[in-house]
Amino acid sequence: MAHLKERLQADLTTAMRERDDVRTRTLRMALTAITNEEVAGTSARELSDEEIVTVLTREAKKRREAAEAFTDGGRTEQAAAERAEGEVLAEYLPAQLDDTELADIVAAAITETAASGPSAMGSVMKLVKPRVAGRAEGGRIAAEVRRQLG
Repeated sequence: MAHLKERLQADLTTAMRERDDVRTRTLRMALTAITNEEVAGTSARELSDEEIVTVLTREAKKRREAAEAFTDGGRTEQAAAERAEGEVLAEYLPAQLDDTELADIVAAAITETAASGPSAMGSVMKLVKPRVAGRAEGGRIAAEVRRQLG
């Protein structure tokens, strides 16, 4: 079993013992999303830690977007609950890259591929995505690549 999944399950047990409702709810949701991903497709399989990080990143993004929607709709209590769940998920994700680090990785990829112009965005993205792996959202990466390619 993947190390990260074991950690999530152990933390869920601890959260249940401590009666931490937010953490319990969030970890149950995360483990359900992981299980759904494992049984999706033609045959069941066990996810690696990298794949689990991808699932958790997707879930964290959902929480951020929901919090924004609730805030825009004037539902501050629900927005706060979504943010709290996002904070719990963030504990299991790698540290996010700052703008300078992301710019450096993109610049190196552009140099490697000898890319120029917006038409080369796909080849640069293909090189950058594995290097960033869960440490920056796709939208941020695409924006930086677009900016540097002019």
